[in-house]
Amino acid sequence: MLKITRPWTCRQCAGALRQYTYAYSAPSTTSTHLGIQRRAYTAKPHAQDGRPFRMAVIGSGPAGFYTSYKVMSKIESSVVDMYEHLPVPFGLVRFGVAPDHPEVKNCQEKFEEVAESPRFNFVGNIPIGHYDGALPLEALLPHYDAVLFAYGASKDRTLNIPGEDTLKGIYSARAFVGWYNGLPEYSDLAPDLTQVDEAVVIGQGNVAMDVARILLQDVDILRSSDITEQAIETLAKSKVKRVRVVGRRGPLQAAFTIKEVRELVKLPSVAFHPVDMSLIPEDISKLPRPPRRIMEVLKKGGVASVSTAPKSWSLDFCMSPRSFNPGREFPDQLGGMSFEKTSLSPGPFEPTAKAVGTGEVIDIPSSLAFRSIGYKSEALPGFESLGIPFNDRLGVIPNDHLGRVMDENSGWSESNTGKNLPGMYCAGWVKRGPTGVIAGTMEDAFSTADSIQEDWYSQVPFLNSGNGSGQGWEGVKEEAAKRGCRRVSWEDWKKIDAVEKERGRKAGKEREKFTKIADMLSVLD
Repeated sequence: MLKITRPWTCRQCAGALRQYTYAYSAPSTTSTHLGIQRRAYTAKPHAQDGRPFRMAVIGSGPAGFYTSYKVMSKIESSVVDMYEHLPVPFGLVRFGVAPDHPEVKNCQEKFEEVAESPRFNFVGNIPIGHYDGALPLEALLPHYDAVLFAYGASKDRTLNIPGEDTLKGIYSARAFVGWYNGLPEYSDLAPDLTQVDEAVVIGQGNVAMDVARILLQDVDILRSSDITEQAIETLAKSKVKRVRVVGRRGPLQAAFTIKEVRELVKLPSVAFHPVDMSLIPEDISKLPRPPRRIMEVLKKGGVASVSTAPKSWSLDFCMSPRSFNPGREFPDQLGGMSFEKTSLSPGPFEPTAKAVGTGEVIDIPSSLAFRSIGYKSEALPGFESLGIPFNDRLGVIPNDHLGRVMDENSGWSESNTGKNLPGMYCAGWVKRGPTGVIAGTMEDAFSTADSIQEDWYSQVPFLNSGNGSGQGWEGVKEEAAKRGCRRVSWEDWKKIDAVEKERGRKAGKEREKFTKIADMLSVLD
């Protein structure tokens, strides 16, 4: 068995890695705790022809870094070029993890170790596309043996109900989270938190809980985190005193985890409204450990009193959103929401119970709402012309669950085996959908890396059938220059990083992020 006491391993991920290594130690094809088939490594691997293995990685989040690490450790003289559309790396770790969860970002230090390898090249500020300043995907392919798609989810799912696209005061959780974490795309979001004392968050996953916690958290606690100063100023002026976190189903079906609900319940001077106890089994001792712990927290409730606490929050179960309603005084502004009460079939204690509408409508007045029902990946420009499949409904690249991109035209489906596209792989959310935590992403990335190294040493076809230039970025950069692309290297990123940390030091915090791409690049001028 592989040792897992490695310097790149985050403490939080060590347990997951230990399980992964154990599951992978079988001598042949075996079924693991992930419910998929995984094959053992070649006992004495040999490169296809002794030349370096060149891989392009699209995306610089956890999936891209973890896959890169494993490939670089298993394929001798492999070289990885990581393409990122922003000048800064780390994806979800930088722009998605809540600022009051700094421990979750520990893996960033490990990614830095990977990036310091002479066999790793960061190609930042290079988006994939067909416009000025972007690089077409087809320009990369002749210069690599493989391409790994690990670019995450760039869209959020919508409710498709009346008023969603027309009324002011409705924000996506992805936009709100990106805004307070400094994502340039949402730097000008400017959410108005001063006009209402009650906010509604639609969805009951961990992101929804993050949104609720940031709205209710003491701003002084957030000041020392890497949340943007712009967000601090806005939250300091917030008038929000009550947050409803609404879901279609019950507590046993909700997607949030114990950490998130416990943190909200324990917020000082923030009361937790009692939940509907008919949705919780009378005897919770027989439940599996994860849901049992959550039910214990919900039954116990918080310390602060609803009648006296200055702020409060609630989990409103069995309510399905039907419409966003305009305000009476300002018809272009959200005035409230209508929900249909649901029942759970076959029963509230079944983990897979479905929500069934009852016809009863409940109106909740509020001029501030956050939609948090999930993220969604999109196909990259060029996929269709290159014959790379994409499932728009699920927001994933069809794959064999081990990371090999599958040719949909070969008769492949979820239940049988088809033909994979040579040299095409995927990892992370674009592989399995936007679910799970970073430790799960690590496992998923390692399984893709296992497939890549196995295919390489098994001498299966890759991109260009060995006839490519093998130059990687060196073969691409001339075309990138012609298209007006300005590459940000790892050394360039370290300069941006140093300035952000210095800005943070002056403000008494870890870092103050740049929220505009132009400001990031100005450091390098």
